Amino acid sequence: MSAETTAAVELNRATHPAPAAAARIVHIGLGAFHRAHQAWYTWQANRLGAEAWGIAAFTGRSAAAATELEAQDGLYTLVNRHAEGDSFDVLDVIVQAHDGADLAALCTLLESPSVGIITLTITEAGYRMDPQAAEPTLNLDDSQVAEDLQVLRAAWGGGVFARTAEQLDHLHVNTTAARLLVSLAARRAADGWPLAVVSCDNLADNGKVARAALLGMAAEVDEQLAAWIQGNVSFVDTSIDRITPRSTVADRETVAAATGFMDRSPVVTEPFSSWVLCGNFPAGRPEWERAGAVFVEDLGPFERRKLWLLNGAHSLMSFAGALRGHHTVAQALADPVVSDWVEQFWDAAARHLTEPGLDVPGYRQALRERFANPRIAHNLSQIAMDGTLKLAARAVPVYRAEQHAGRNGVAALRAIAAWAEQLAAQYEAGIQIVDPAAQQIGAILGAREAAAGSQAQTCALVELIDTQLAADAHAITTIHELRAELAAMAPDNVSTVGRQRPDSAEGTA
Repeated sequence: MSAETTAAVELNRATHPAPAAAARIVHIGLGAFHRAHQAWYTWQANRLGAEAWGIAAFTGRSAAAATELEAQDGLYTLVNRHAEGDSFDVLDVIVQAHDGADLAALCTLLESPSVGIITLTITEAGYRMDPQAAEPTLNLDDSQVAEDLQVLRAAWGGGVFARTAEQLDHLHVNTTAARLLVSLAARRAADGWPLAVVSCDNLADNGKVARAALLGMAAEVDEQLAAWIQGNVSFVDTSIDRITPRSTVADRETVAAATGFMDRSPVVTEPFSSWVLCGNFPAGRPEWERAGAVFVEDLGPFERRKLWLLNGAHSLMSFAGALRGHHTVAQALADPVVSDWVEQFWDAAARHLTEPGLDVPGYRQALRERFANPRIAHNLSQIAMDGTLKLAARAVPVYRAEQHAGRNGVAALRAIAAWAEQLAAQYEAGIQIVDPAAQQIGAILGAREAAAGSQAQTCALVELIDTQLAADAHAITTIHELRAELAAMAPDNVSTVGRQRPDSAEGTA
């Protein structure tokens, strides 16, 4: 620990006076990205607008983030990492921080008419969608969904899942949809005020996905509860963007030296931010547009621009860059070979992003500048998690658009080939694969009937992303040939990048 850190004052509302606004937003998935994005927009709106909205935040997988923030009364430092230096702001918008399993706290908040918005950052995997369904559909075969439904059906009675705090303490469910269902049933029983659910995850039609998860769970328990949700809860679609790498011990020391405060949970982010929203807020909302948020009637073009150009390039670099020995986005983009692959992918995607107002050339140039920021250490391993879900949303649609236009789609298929080749390298090195389909991936890579590096193995892996793509003979042949090219181009003695799942959803990945 440095001398500056030792001398720093603990950060809280006593040492850094800041009034706590009433909790009017509930957030699920407390992590760095939420604090760099939705919380920052709300903080700015509070400063510039007429009303103050506080956030009560719940963790996703681990209670650690809530424990750290609660000790600081919800305060934290946002480090805006410019290429030429850092700037620092202490954000006071989070007024409560809870373990995600604390159903009593969640129900108490949702029973209040003051709460009008629920925001979500739970990652693609958190919605538990059926990967083979044509439309967003809750995966009833998912083991955690099945376990939660069993608990919910047993607890349901009289229009609620629990009538006392003690009963809630004994109600153990793990999926976000189940936890939301318990709390929305409590809101319905209290007086049934309407509210908005706002998904802020990197998914096409993320509001539609959130709706499918919640209504799918409700319909399996009680049709009247499902009907109430359908009539009283709006689901807002969003496109979100702000690169947010994990903070480090060095970042905490930087904050202490610059501000004089010991912040155990700072957030480092880039200067750029974007939030585009489409939907209805029946109980009101902060004036997020004062912070630069944009409200539109049709989110689709903006959503595709973000998913294909930013997230698609990220996924391509996370696998291809790792194969070539790189560890961060900036390193991968500095590699002329990887940079050329990114440009080819962007060219393919841009041919199908022609709607007015998108300014694709300007967006691409801005992405290059953001990716190349030498002071944002955005780790490829952080981006590469959950590849089966991410590639289905980022690479497959670009390939299909190119195929429909009569082109071979090789630039999009290269991302899938790099994913398959990197998985094989991880498996061979004994490094954990972090993906909802990790068990199936391991079985495929270890199967004798699909020899290592064979086309049969390639096809089996692709089937985990998209069954129709796996049935496309041209696509499979191309992906397999690209795997061989990637393997041949990898530098000698490249150490495979390990993948460790963080405790919370972080970053624009």
